[in-house]
Amino acid sequence: MVSLAPDEMRKERDAYRVMVVDDSAVIRGLIARWLDADPRITVVATAHNGLMALRNLKSSGAEVVILDVEMPEMDGMTALPKMIELVPNLQIIMASTLTRRNAEISLRALAAGAADYVPKPSTSREVNNSAEFRREIIEKVKALGAVARNLANPAVHEPAPVEPAKPLHPAADGAAVVRPVALAPLPAGAPRRGPIRLQKISSVLPRILAIGSSTGGPQALFELFKGLKAAPDLPVLITQHMPPTFTAILADHIARATGIPCKEAADGDVLKAGQIYIAPGDYHLKVEEQEGHVVARIDQAPPENFCRPAVDPMLRSVARVYGPATLAVILTGMGNDGMEGCQRVIQAGGTVLAQDEQSSVVWGMPGAVATAGLASAVLPLRDIAPMIQRLVRGGR
Repeated sequence: MVSLAPDEMRKERDAYRVMVVDDSAVIRGLIARWLDADPRITVVATAHNGLMALRNLKSSGAEVVILDVEMPEMDGMTALPKMIELVPNLQIIMASTLTRRNAEISLRALAAGAADYVPKPSTSREVNNSAEFRREIIEKVKALGAVARNLANPAVHEPAPVEPAKPLHPAADGAAVVRPVALAPLPAGAPRRGPIRLQKISSVLPRILAIGSSTGGPQALFELFKGLKAAPDLPVLITQHMPPTFTAILADHIARATGIPCKEAADGDVLKAGQIYIAPGDYHLKVEEQEGHVVARIDQAPPENFCRPAVDPMLRSVARVYGPATLAVILTGMGNDGMEGCQRVIQAGGTVLAQDEQSSVVWGMPGAVATAGLASAVLPLRDIAPMIQRLVRGGR
């Protein structure tokens, strides 16, 4: 019998279990080696198509699957629902090159139950040389491995209860304010610190809605806008962590699914009420005042929080232009992008809403905002649209 070193024993016991499915042996091997080199990840199986992956899925005990979109015999989109049926808590990351067709397929896969996607360089040489692709795929596996484990063992990770925000009350000057009281859940592994301090909602009616999201964001955005039922009477900005091509297709899907006008923001767009503007992939979205109007600005300033587009630069610019009339919403996502921007919103007198842990795919971004005491309410996804409507209408 071969004895394991302490680090190997720890990895054998605690590491997230991953299957890599890709028809390219070179890319499959590269991804598997990267993942296996991390002490918190172990690759339990690889497969060259969806059919082989299905045969070995249950026996491998995989918690996360990296699933290529285009493969012979059985492609990723065909395998996806079959995998989820076999292992309901399985977290699947779609991997596809940046073509319009693959972006369409990836967004359909998210609607069909995939947890996330990762844009894959088009050649094995580009894959091997892409530090960003390597970093992204490792981080997503860790985040979604934790999700799979929490779903499989809910008693081990029981989020603290979140009380609903109290109803809006008219202030003495007739403006609407709300003083919600909530116990917000902390990120997995964080010490419990009791109730989280919540901010008051601004007494100034919102004139802009700015939304930040990442992992699980497309699904959350669809649900949020369907919940609004009609275009809000103010401009809406979205920064969703997505690569080029994907953001244009996301805008099309939101417009078709909700009937609300939605487009990729273009530099110089004059912001209009009832219109949704999405940050284009690889560009930050900001706003500025110009000749009596507020216009969109897109640029390729350095990434923030490893992201471009990033939520923080959007929120900083919105807080600067709109001040206390800013309404920011932070939805599901990895990391803490948006936290620093929300600090600026609060300093300017604006309002921040955060999605709660139980309805988030990954409670990273909204969790960072909530635990920093920057949110006025920490809400289930289904309750965010009604709260937006009430705030925009002044509590009516």
